[in-house]
Amino acid sequence: MLTYLAAALPRFTSPGARLLALQCALRADASGRLRVPRGLLRGMRMYGRTELWQELARARWLHLPDLKSAPVEVQLRDVTLDHAPGRRTRCHAAHWALHPAPSALLATAPPAVRLTALVLAAHTSAHEQHGVDMDILARLCGHSPQQTAELLDQLVSARALNAWHHNRESDEVFWKLPQQQAQTRLVVSPGRRQAPQPWNPA
Repeated sequence: MLTYLAAALPRFTSPGARLLALQCALRADASGRLRVPRGLLRGMRMYGRTELWQELARARWLHLPDLKSAPVEVQLRDVTLDHAPGRRTRCHAAHWALHPAPSALLATAPPAVRLTALVLAAHTSAHEQHGVDMDILARLCGHSPQQTAELLDQLVSARALNAWHHNRESDEVFWKLPQQQAQTRLVVSPGRRQAPQPWNPA
């Protein structure tokens, strides 16, 4: 679904709008309709964020809903969910995406950091070393490679990652997760950044 959104939305769609679009895409029925409870929006720190809905409407990805209704009734324009996994599977994924293990962060973390943690969690395997191409990572995060590197530094500072490394020859990004903190909820505190740990997986 992250790959689908990377293709369906403009590249530099804001992280907050991407997180909202992800929840909508995962919760919609085959006709692209869904109802978004206010409690869910509050939990995502997106209640009252009309600019995110407007951004997705300008991208022609959904019809701008009546945000005064409760719940918010949404109609997606891009209905390609008939080829996606079943709705029950997608609803389970929607719940997981709110607290993506093992890179779980509190909802108070900035949307860009939460989205990066979610993308990493989606590419995390059972192996100790995890990796993905920088171009793919940056595209899924909706940022440039340089901005994505800064977000990875923030995840290290927040102790959501032990370390990360960019192999410029292969253009792959590798990362290591904390061994004993897989279920720990972490808060990224802007302005309190520690130097990221250097790491070379070779």
